[in-house]
Amino acid sequence: MSDKVVKIGIIGLGTVGKGVIKILNNIEDIIKLKTGGKIEVKKIVTRNISKPWQSFFPFKFDSSIISNNIDDILLDDEIDIVVELIGGYNPAKDYIIKALEGKKHVVTANKAALAKYWNEINNASRVNNCLIYFEASVLAGIPVIQGLNEGLSSNKIEKIYGILNGTTNYILTKMLLEKYSFQDALSLAQEKGFAEADPTFDIDGIDAAHKLLILASLAYQKSIDLKDVYIEGIKDIDLFDIKFAKENLGLVLKLLAVAKKKEDSLELRVSPVFISENHLLASVNNEYNAAFIIGDAAGDVMFYGKGAGELPAASGVVSDILYVAKNINNGIANKTNFVSLNETKINILNINEIETRYYIRLEVLDSVGALSSITSVMGKYNISIASFYQHNYNSNSKESIPVIITTHISKEKDVKNAIKEIKDLKFVLNKIIVIRIEENL
Repeated sequence: MSDKVVKIGIIGLGTVGKGVIKILNNIEDIIKLKTGGKIEVKKIVTRNISKPWQSFFPFKFDSSIISNNIDDILLDDEIDIVVELIGGYNPAKDYIIKALEGKKHVVTANKAALAKYWNEINNASRVNNCLIYFEASVLAGIPVIQGLNEGLSSNKIEKIYGILNGTTNYILTKMLLEKYSFQDALSLAQEKGFAEADPTFDIDGIDAAHKLLILASLAYQKSIDLKDVYIEGIKDIDLFDIKFAKENLGLVLKLLAVAKKKEDSLELRVSPVFISENHLLASVNNEYNAAFIIGDAAGDVMFYGKGAGELPAASGVVSDILYVAKNINNGIANKTNFVSLNETKINILNINEIETRYYIRLEVLDSVGALSSITSVMGKYNISIASFYQHNYNSNSKESIPVIITTHISKEKDVKNAIKEIKDLKFVLNKIIVIRIEENL
């Protein structure tokens, strides 16, 4: 067996970093088999070097390799792979770029930095002939990055539908199955550790958008800017709509990340979406995540599992370390790129131009001509009604009733124009709720 040793430096010793150390310690035989040599953690950089680090590990741990000086990794010529696990935009992006410029390969779980600085990071990888792997950046230990980039490489990817954020999926599951309000479900998610004290990135859809950008860039081999992804979160979701849609329409609400190729354009959006209760994605509950990918040759493929957590995320990181180490030992790490992008830009479809079905709820005064006026406005904008319901409870007044309308496939801008006009009708009260319905997944 080879005596080759690949040396790594780990930036960040939080939850995922500790998981990486645990897995590497536990798979020495697998490392030799997969890479043809050994992996040595030469240095770990973290802000707090005084923690009782040995107490975190059920095996002998050499705390002398811990430092709080980033140059101990970035300027060490013996380190082959830099593993970035601190998250966030900066300084993580700067560390990644400096590592690549220092001719070090990079493994990262950082979806935020990758999404925001995708072009800059991949250019640094290409110019310096160094690899960057990022399996754990999307869905943690679920191997969707390798699956999409390599396993499905013979396919033209037609569509991607993803439940990419565990926090929001946990919240929506509690609302659906246990009738929690949004705020109560969020509080429970924070108590269980599924949501941060500041859950903005999760509930506003930003985290899911980061991950969608990475998946879409790989699927369509194009450079995509984060600003091109339409983002809408779940903080305005009401329990009424979740219950009504499930009980009367057979629909389940998910924060859905969507990428669709349409001729020479690409549709990219993250928003609350109703899907059929019979679809596989409808059964993805709690903190679990999934990516449902449709290829022209493979057809429907779904990746499913835990999208976060110490060991699931560390599993994705370590798998990347093994891939890069194997390439180093075989002498090909500086001769190939993991990501291959077509430099030409792709047209991103404006959200106003998308076409889908819609769920619309209005609070309407019980007056003669009210409903006919609403349907008249919708007809004016070529919106065909699929179903129409008048509900007799949960209204704010005995004189008003909730009216729920579902449409056939309509254009987003037509629906927006119709809603704007309907809002001005004197018998329409409160905010109008509009949620997209995705069918034919």
